[in-house]
Amino acid sequence: MTQAWSNMQAEPLAEDAWLLRFGETIGVEVNARVLAAAARLQAELAEVECVPAYASLLLRFDPARWLDDEGHFSAGRLQDAIDAALRSSGTPETAPRELTVPVRYGGEAGEDLDAVAAYARLSPEEVIARHTSVTYRVAMLGFAPGFPYLLGLDPVLAMPRRSDPRMRVPAGSVAIGGQQTGIYPQELPGGWQLIGRTPLPLFDVTAESPSLFQPGDRVRFRAIDEREYERLRRLG
Repeated sequence: MTQAWSNMQAEPLAEDAWLLRFGETIGVEVNARVLAAAARLQAELAEVECVPAYASLLLRFDPARWLDDEGHFSAGRLQDAIDAALRSSGTPETAPRELTVPVRYGGEAGEDLDAVAAYARLSPEEVIARHTSVTYRVAMLGFAPGFPYLLGLDPVLAMPRRSDPRMRVPAGSVAIGGQQTGIYPQELPGGWQLIGRTPLPLFDVTAESPSLFQPGDRVRFRAIDEREYERLRRLG
């Protein structure tokens, strides 16, 4: 059974996991609520793990920390703690990080750029100009470790995924899938339209913070040529 808290739906997924649903659509407003709730809960309830998605927030917790007087897990105690945390006014607002991603567009680095341009009835140069002219928000990480789903794509550039997904998409590939843009952190199979590639490493399992991106980050793309791409790639 689901419970409604402040226009959210709380759905038990397992004995140690709940899902908070904020809506059913992909959009900036709903995702902003998700990220704000995640930030508030992480600040107020460090013992609850928060994993944001486009319109929902996964909560992972240790049931043993939320027992009633008889030693049984108390959903009510956890619910009260979450509700209090979300209503708290003591959590300071933090400015989102801003990252610039250099991208070599087209050619071998972006095999589908011409197809995207034809679909949008634009020139490849106009596609690049539109793709680099806006600020994106990292809505969530998913699909693979470090893969950022970015909101803010110019609607004119929206294009369906390929009908024949590739078995190997190179690491760093910048792509469009529907109304979203994203970046492949490793070589992976995928069906998004490839328009460019960044030399930046997106995921390093040995780093203290393995993923270059975090939900809520602001991202802009910057077009570079092959020479700068190779220079930045060597810097690694």
